Amino acid sequence: MRIEHQPAFILHARAYRETSLLLECLTRDFGRVGLIARGVRRARTRTPRALLQPLLPVRLAWSGRGELATLAQVEAAAPGFDLGGDALLCALYLNELVLRITARQDPHPDLFADYAETLARLARAESQAWTLRRFERDLLAHLGYALVLDVDGDGVPLDPERDYAYRHEHGPMPWRDARDGVRVRGVALLALARDAMPAAEHLPPLRRLMRGVIAAHLDGELRSWSMLV
Repeated sequence: MRIEHQPAFILHARAYRETSLLLECLTRDFGRVGLIARGVRRARTRTPRALLQPLLPVRLAWSGRGELATLAQVEAAAPGFDLGGDALLCALYLNELVLRITARQDPHPDLFADYAETLARLARAESQAWTLRRFERDLLAHLGYALVLDVDGDGVPLDPERDYAYRHEHGPMPWRDARDGVRVRGVALLALARDAMPAAEHLPPLRRLMRGVIAAHLDGELRSWSMLV
């Protein structure tokens, strides 16, 4: 099987054997795929290795079946994103998150579009915290783990002025004490549900909430969390 001109982003690249690279890529129509870029670490190669970098919009061609296919061609699809400093760290976090939480060959075209738009938002210097929360929320929804954010575990609409704890099995529940976990105001949960950025004071609790939810699905933590505020 050969795939041609597939829109993609490279999430991660590492050395493979003596002259090759092993690529983990997010593609529009095939989800996450693993590709071997053979011979690209040689001094002379016909493959433009500069394009085999994370965060660049590319089009890929590959052949083969199974867990690992062989890269046949790579070409630029659009200009890269102007990312530096904390914005670059945020983008690398996106890559680690997608790499860890998605399965290979599980297509999610909407996830691909959200990933590209999130990189664009980071490049436009939009709020990094809010940009990441929006992506995390939508990523979980695409994978079938959508959060309940507008009613509590009993189906009662959230009170914007009340504090809640989020339980994975039930959704938001009225917060009682520290044993309940992360304390989040109802107005913050409703803002996430309505895609309306809350006041700055509510962003740190949302970050802690989303990390807890993601860690539960990963059965662990992400290394990039230690680099992000």
